[in-house]
Amino acid sequence: MLKTVAVIVLDGLAVFELGVLAEVFGIDRTERPGGVPAFDFTVCTPVPGPVRTKAGFSMNVEHGLEAADRADLVVMAPSEGTGNRVPESVTAALRAAHERGAWVMSVCSAAFVLAEAGLLDGRRATTHWMYSRELAERFPQCEVDEDVLYVQDGNILTSAGTAAAIDAALHLVRGELGAGVAAAIARDMVVPPHRDGGQVQFIARQVPAAACETLEEMLVWMGESLGKEHTVKDLAARASMSERTFARRFKAETGSTPAAWLTRQRVLRAQELLEDTDLGIDEVARATGFGQAELLRHHFRRGLGVSPAAYRRTFRGRSAAAAG
Repeated sequence: MLKTVAVIVLDGLAVFELGVLAEVFGIDRTERPGGVPAFDFTVCTPVPGPVRTKAGFSMNVEHGLEAADRADLVVMAPSEGTGNRVPESVTAALRAAHERGAWVMSVCSAAFVLAEAGLLDGRRATTHWMYSRELAERFPQCEVDEDVLYVQDGNILTSAGTAAAIDAALHLVRGELGAGVAAAIARDMVVPPHRDGGQVQFIARQVPAAACETLEEMLVWMGESLGKEHTVKDLAARASMSERTFARRFKAETGSTPAAWLTRQRVLRAQELLEDTDLGIDEVARATGFGQAELLRHHFRRGLGVSPAAYRRTFRGRSAAAAG
């Protein structure tokens, strides 16, 4: 169970990325709807005291790296110069966390620190697209994927630049505590509860001149009517576009095809129903638009690596343990 989070920071700290981690893990939401547990959130550094930020001001960090010794999740925050060598005490703390089975996560260019610690050898990982070539050249034992938002390889989680840290953190929450908890945090932050890790880091398109030119309303409607059958022909007609134009616009705005997007949303909804209801697998399949249980099982196993029944047993067990 994910309860304790330690974020390691160094001089030149990137403020926004630390803010993302604090927003997900550092706010007490136990009194709000959604069943979000309180996390023990600590910021630490090799030598406690003032830490200079990339924005030009300093913040006082009271805790040393011993805070990482007991954390269920140890996060390396990005800083100016994290592509260079870092204190051995930091890489040692990251290796120790990994060896005892804790989650280890990097945000943006902090992937270099994980690589320096040897944790990315033989693993797939990502970083901000601007640094991906350098990471691959300096650490050839790491398989660098520059076209994704985040990568989970075992208990190592690497994320791309800036806002991708939100997606990676919510992915981790979803896997450890369930889709309902992740959705509650996302709702509080006013961000999408799920963006697939394989989604591209950036989409080469101009920002629409007005909100009415986007498919936002269409995506909301599709998400609220997952139990219905949606064809490209019907969706294009609803959007008053040709099928070809609709498919091109959908890909440009979501980085995905309509079919792939719907499948991911249906799997997410199935996760919530499996966690929060007693509906049978056949009923969940019908409610989420898969229709047949076998189709639900296929996409569920393909996306999450487990069967719906196994997922339900796991998260019902965790819920009971948390309640106890």
